[in-house]
Amino acid sequence: MHTLSLTQLREKLDAREISSVELTQHYLERIEKLDPELNSFITVTPEVALEMAKMADAAIAEGSAGPLTGIPVAHKDLFTTDGIRTTCASRMLDNFIAPYDAHVVEKIKQAGMPILGKTNMDEFAMGSSNETSYYGPVRNPWDINAVPGGSSGGSAAAVAAGLTPVATGSDTGGSIRQPAGFCGITGIKPTYGLVSRYGMIAYASSFDQGGPMARSAEDAALLLNAMAGFDRRDSTSIDAEIPDYTATLNDDISGLKIGLPKEYFGEGLDEGVARAVQAAVAELEKLGAEIVEVSLPNTELAVPAYYVLAPAEASSNLARYDGVRYGHRCENPKDLKDMYRRSRAEGFGEEVKRRIMVGAYALSAGYYDAYYLKAQKLRRLVRDDFLKAFEQCDVIAGPVAPTVAWNLGEKSDDPVSMYLADLYTIPVNLAGLPGMSVPAGLHNGRPVGLQLVGPYFSEAKLLNVAHRFQQATDWHRQSPELAK
Repeated sequence: MHTLSLTQLREKLDAREISSVELTQHYLERIEKLDPELNSFITVTPEVALEMAKMADAAIAEGSAGPLTGIPVAHKDLFTTDGIRTTCASRMLDNFIAPYDAHVVEKIKQAGMPILGKTNMDEFAMGSSNETSYYGPVRNPWDINAVPGGSSGGSAAAVAAGLTPVATGSDTGGSIRQPAGFCGITGIKPTYGLVSRYGMIAYASSFDQGGPMARSAEDAALLLNAMAGFDRRDSTSIDAEIPDYTATLNDDISGLKIGLPKEYFGEGLDEGVARAVQAAVAELEKLGAEIVEVSLPNTELAVPAYYVLAPAEASSNLARYDGVRYGHRCENPKDLKDMYRRSRAEGFGEEVKRRIMVGAYALSAGYYDAYYLKAQKLRRLVRDDFLKAFEQCDVIAGPVAPTVAWNLGEKSDDPVSMYLADLYTIPVNLAGLPGMSVPAGLHNGRPVGLQLVGPYFSEAKLLNVAHRFQQATDWHRQSPELAK
C-alpha cells in the first residue's frame, strides 16, 4: 500500500478495498519497524492517528469524504499541533505541548487526514543536513551513511522510505527543495504568503514558507490544495483565490520557454549532477518546451546576503525563549539574569547559537548599515534578476544543489561549506518566488533533484511542468530498497 499514489489510495478507500484504519495501521507498523534506523520521526502518535482514521472511515461511509479523507500525513515538528508535543528538534522545546493547531494543521485536519506524528528536522530549521537536531541526525533511506538534507530531512526521509504517503515541510533557504532532491521525492515551496505561517514556529519570518512533500507532482498538488489559503491571523498571508492545482496538471507544455541560468552551470557544480539535470532539460525539450539561456548575475551574492538577513531575523525571533513562560528552564538559577543566560545556553544547540550571534552582531549599533541594510539591498537585486529573466522565459530550471547528498559528519566542522550547499535554492527565498524539486536521476547511487522556479503564484504551472516530466520519466517511482 505504501507504494501507491494518493489518487490510487483514494480509489481503494472509496471502493472499500481498504479502510483508513487499516491504511493508517500499515504506516504505523512501517514506522515502528524501519524508523529506528532512519530517525525520521521525533514523535509518533498512534492513538491520535487511529482515532482520526475511524472518523475518516465514518465520513467515507456516509459519502462526505474529500480527496484526502482517510489518507495519513506527517507534520514537520515546527507546526504546532494541539495536545501533541512540538519540539522544533530543540532541547529548548523538548517539553512543549502546543495548546493550538497551526493553520496548516487545521486545514489538513479539515481535509480528514490522520496525523501519524511529527518529523525530525534541523534545530529551529537551521541546517542543511538534518544533523543539528537535539534528537540526533536523520539518515537518508537511499544510503544510511548519507544525510537526507535539511531542514525538512525527517519529512523527506519518511516519504522516501514509505513511512508516510505525504508530509508537510517548511522552506526558509531551500529546506523543502534540498532534502526532496537528496531523498528523490517531489517538494514545492510556494510563493511567500500563499501558505499561512500561523502556528509555524519562526526561524526567519520574511523567508519561512510551508509546503508539501510527496512522491509525485500530482500528490504534491493534492496536498497543496489543502494547505494553501488566506489566514487573517498571519499578516503576510495573501488574500487571493486559490486554484485547484490538479486541474492543469495535464496541460500541454509545447512552446513553454524554460530558462537555464548560465550562473547555475559553472564552477562548483558536480559533473554527475550537471549531466542528470541536462538530461532532464532535454526531456522537457522533447515534450515541446523551448530552452533559452538566461542570466541571474547576482546569484553569488545571495548566500552572503541570506546569512546576514536570516540570522538577524532569527536572533529576534528566538529572543522569546528565555525560560520564563515555557520551554527549557535551567535548574536553581541565582537570579533572573542567570536564568536567562543558562536556560538559553543549555536549551540551544551550537548552530542555533552561531546564527543568533551572527544576527545580533549584524543588527548591532554601528553594523546595521554596513551589513543588514546592505544585505537588504542585495536581496532586491536578486529579486530584480529573476523578474528580468522571466521577461525571457516562463520557468527557470537548474540543479537543486551542487552535489548529491554527502556523508553524515562530512561537513559538520565546516559550516561555510554547508551554507554553500544552498547556493541554488536561497535566491528563490530572497525573492519570495515559488520553486520546486523534482527527482531527475541518480549519481553514485544517490538522487539528483531538478529545480523548477516560476514567477509569483505560478505553482500550477510548475506542477504542470513537473507532472508532464514525470509522465515521461520514472525517476519519481524509483525508491530505496527499504521502501519496496
